[in-house]
Amino acid sequence: MEEFKPRMGIEVHAQLDTTTKLFCSCPVAFGEEPNTNVCPICLGLPGVLPVLNKRAVELAMRVAFALNCHLHKESRFARKNYFYPDLPKGYQITQFKFPLATSGSIKVDEKIIRIKRLHLEEEAAKLIHLGDKTFVDYNRAGVPLVEIVTEPDITSAVMAVDYLKKLQKILQFTGASNAVMARGEFRCEPNISVSCEKGKLGTRTEIKNLNSFRAVKRALKYEIKRQKKILQEGGTIKQETMRFVEKAGVTRSTRSKEEASDYRYFPEPDLPPLLIKEEWMEKVKRSIPTLPEERKKRYIELGLNEEDAIIIANSKKASNLFDETIQQLDEPLEISKWIIREFRAHNEPNISPTSLASLVKMVIQGSISRIIGSKVFSMMVRTGRTPEEIVKEKSLLKISDKEALTSVVKEVFAENPEEFKDFQNGKSKLIRFFIGRVMKKTKGRANPKEVGRIISEYEQKH
Repeated sequence: MEEFKPRMGIEVHAQLDTTTKLFCSCPVAFGEEPNTNVCPICLGLPGVLPVLNKRAVELAMRVAFALNCHLHKESRFARKNYFYPDLPKGYQITQFKFPLATSGSIKVDEKIIRIKRLHLEEEAAKLIHLGDKTFVDYNRAGVPLVEIVTEPDITSAVMAVDYLKKLQKILQFTGASNAVMARGEFRCEPNISVSCEKGKLGTRTEIKNLNSFRAVKRALKYEIKRQKKILQEGGTIKQETMRFVEKAGVTRSTRSKEEASDYRYFPEPDLPPLLIKEEWMEKVKRSIPTLPEERKKRYIELGLNEEDAIIIANSKKASNLFDETIQQLDEPLEISKWIIREFRAHNEPNISPTSLASLVKMVIQGSISRIIGSKVFSMMVRTGRTPEEIVKEKSLLKISDKEALTSVVKEVFAENPEEFKDFQNGKSKLIRFFIGRVMKKTKGRANPKEVGRIISEYEQKH
């Protein structure tokens, strides 16, 4: 039986993190009342003229550089013509023949995935289907997008998801996009072909608007299997646009696939060419923060194991907190533990580097126990107060006073006579049992080392 191998390319539409839309001053905001963030320009009323958002261009440039693309000093906008209720002008302003950037690449598990093109375009409106009626919310119309298109270098559903996750991190770390899939800020449309001829692509299908990694994986696996089955049975693949039916886990055809000519592209007459000077390019390059891969390498050099380095490096918030905290307290290994065990467990709350450094320092110096430190961290998250304020108010400093601890040790001996007798008879391992009881009785405030010394001295004397 012939072996049919899949080849896939992916188009990603990411919403750029600007305060206003791509061609007008309407605010970009999620969850606003429908049709409130609109104006004559984004509603496509007669006689209006678009003005390009400079911030959107800068953010798209950041992504282009982060993806190793060739940024073109001149790019042009075009009109993509088609009729649909979510397109108020009857066309979409995008970049067609002359995109902002081309010929990039991204490395995913030692595999190079080529980026064919990266360009700017405006978002369409949102359709809301209620029963047999459809409503249109134009708040989203005109929101700036960057579209990133790969070559057909992806060979499995798993690789596709890995690529998307890495791309999402790049968008987030560069500050170009929040890339939250649940809010429609990061959507992907993979195209899939299957062929048994080496180096030759089969007829492709495209799956529209996948908005979760799980959906991407399931949809691609199904579509690959579907195409293989058709070819193995002697059939032919139709070039068409598909949608993924989540509940059934299958793809369904929506229409035959349009070619570029179907959109009647022509140059946008109301926008001049976008010209980018060398000084602007250099300024944008300098504004790009360190990306996850470089951060991971640096964390390993600081002594973190690879797993912990990856966990911290892959979260922009965790990574920034880690970097800023170690500037104040040079204890990268200890700080990494608090980032991984506490910060992530609390869903990455807003904690200042100064407060985290102070808390970790208290634990290292023995002023409070790690258990108490964990409780203090939770109170910091809940109240926004500093660790010093919480420790002082709750009287959480370790009890190291020998007389006070001796009194507690004696109480624990008295409350556990059988264990105390065994301890006197030589079962020295019970020292841990007694230390635990003392810690519980003092609510974690006792200095465990001092407690251990007191118990050992007591054993020797008696």
